[in-house]
Amino acid sequence: MNNIKQWVERNSMGSVILLATVLLVIFPMSLDLFRLNLVGKYLSYAFVALGLVMLWGYGGVLSLGQGVFFGLGGYGMAMFLKLEASDPISTKIQSTPGIPDFMDWNQITSLPLLWEPFRSFPLTLLIIFVVPALLAFIIGYAMFKRRVGGVYFAIITQAVALILTVLIVGQQGYTGGVNGMTDLKTLLGWDTRTDSAKYILYFVTVALLLASIVLCAWIQKSKLGTLLLAMRDKEDRVRFSGYDVAMFRVFAFCFSALLSAVGGAMFTLQVGFMSPSLVGIVPSIEMVIYAAVGGRMSLVGAVYGALLVNFGKTYFSETFPDLWLFLMAAMFLGVVLAFPDGLAGVYNNRIKPWWLKLRAARQQPVAKAAKPAAPAPTSEAPVLSAGLSNQRI
Repeated sequence: MNNIKQWVERNSMGSVILLATVLLVIFPMSLDLFRLNLVGKYLSYAFVALGLVMLWGYGGVLSLGQGVFFGLGGYGMAMFLKLEASDPISTKIQSTPGIPDFMDWNQITSLPLLWEPFRSFPLTLLIIFVVPALLAFIIGYAMFKRRVGGVYFAIITQAVALILTVLIVGQQGYTGGVNGMTDLKTLLGWDTRTDSAKYILYFVTVALLLASIVLCAWIQKSKLGTLLLAMRDKEDRVRFSGYDVAMFRVFAFCFSALLSAVGGAMFTLQVGFMSPSLVGIVPSIEMVIYAAVGGRMSLVGAVYGALLVNFGKTYFSETFPDLWLFLMAAMFLGVVLAFPDGLAGVYNNRIKPWWLKLRAARQQPVAKAAKPAAPAPTSEAPVLSAGLSNQRI
């Protein structure tokens, strides 16, 4: 038991265990299915926040286009689900059965070649992992090799998000346009709209999220994580030490893109649709806010930040439909101004010192009570001592 406790403290896994308890026990037992499904949707955004912690917090590179990779992962899963829902029997009333409905509406008579790989689920999963990482590699290699960073890199990623949004909306016959892809019902014949399926998808999302946190924590504690921090603080010193700073940043960018794509795929599975409104500039900036509110150096804090911001968004829009945008802006500004290090900074700087001080104060009287008292001197001691001396003589 002590070994387990020491391992948890040494690897700072206590916060991860607490998060797992909240997500796997407290939420399922206290929330109804509708609210639990909302939490599952919020957790899909948390994958993007984790990627930003690795890229922005540790790598020192701010990306304002993470919605691109979230959208690529989501659209990849949506294309497979849409093809499965567009079998010839279900689409027999169309002019061309066997193709998605929006293609039929746009007078496309055969499935485009781009869609053919998405007939296979394993190939779809491979595309979800490879395409976002490949796009991130192309952008990152082109920018970081030319030492383009800071605000210029953020603007470029923002421009990529805008370009992809315009492309998706403009190619309505191939992407569903502004309406996106809807009516996604089954996964390999399994109805994802049932109550049991929603519970399963929620727990799968939590399991993938916790595994991602552990993986990110392992990277942070490795030599690679140390180099990312060193590049963030002293880039020239790392470069002069012989390391290729550009390629390390490319890796961080690709890794964050991969996490974002996984979140997009899980979002599509849980919500049942995907649209360009989740790809553009505004959602990409919101994703940065998740990491900022939670703490851009904290993996667990990023998850709590995603939950808090999205919960506030839902609560304010339901309770104050005319004012919710102003209330959200006030919450963002208040958190950033009052707690510049996010929720993790509040815990590390205020709650944790207070708790340690309180625990030390509680343990001090116990330690005093357990300390053995010194024996009081008595008049018999010298006599006994003298008697023993006489016997030895």
